[in-house]
Amino acid sequence: MSRNNNGGTIAIIITIIVTGGLVYLGVSNTRVTASATPSTNSTASHHGGATGPLSNLQSMVGQPAPDFKLLDHSGQEYSLASLRDKNIILFFNEGLMCYPACWNQIASLSQDDRFKDPANNVAAFSIVTDATQDWQKAIAKMPELGQATVLHDVGAKISSAYGMLTTRSSMHYGQLPGHSYVLIDKKGIIRHVYDDATMAIHNDQLIEELKKLSA
Repeated sequence: MSRNNNGGTIAIIITIIVTGGLVYLGVSNTRVTASATPSTNSTASHHGGATGPLSNLQSMVGQPAPDFKLLDHSGQEYSLASLRDKNIILFFNEGLMCYPACWNQIASLSQDDRFKDPANNVAAFSIVTDATQDWQKAIAKMPELGQATVLHDVGAKISSAYGMLTTRSSMHYGQLPGHSYVLIDKKGIIRHVYDDATMAIHNDQLIEELKKLSA
């Protein structure tokens, strides 16, 4: 009689352990599935989601800027060497696919009278990886982009040389730049670098940095 009771007790314990294990596994699986569910945030919220090593952009400050030779949509070539008498702003961005945030900044750089002030002696460029013929689609949708100086870094070689393919703001890590700025002085030295995962307009900050160069 005692032996049978013990056997029954053991059977009950085993059943509880197995059942408890199944319940635990079920909860665990549910948690994994939930954590893998894609976010429903806006496009802006996806910036800042880079998973690989990030470029140390601040280490570029005080260093000579990498050389570049790029064409605008009219075929005119711009290079670092040909702009040595000017302060240079480079806005690296995703181009066509980054509407409206990047487009707004591109247009703003060309429309802001402060960047046309001779005292600032600045040349502002927006760098995209889109081909010239493809960029015409953007101009057709937002005509003011036609007044901006957009340089076409097809193949992203210059973007890569500046470390702009591995920034926090990049939605296409290792392939395309995100929303980043570089300020180069008249001697070709990088004086300010800023990566913005919020994709805001950076004009005011750029003007403040330009003032420091003339101080």
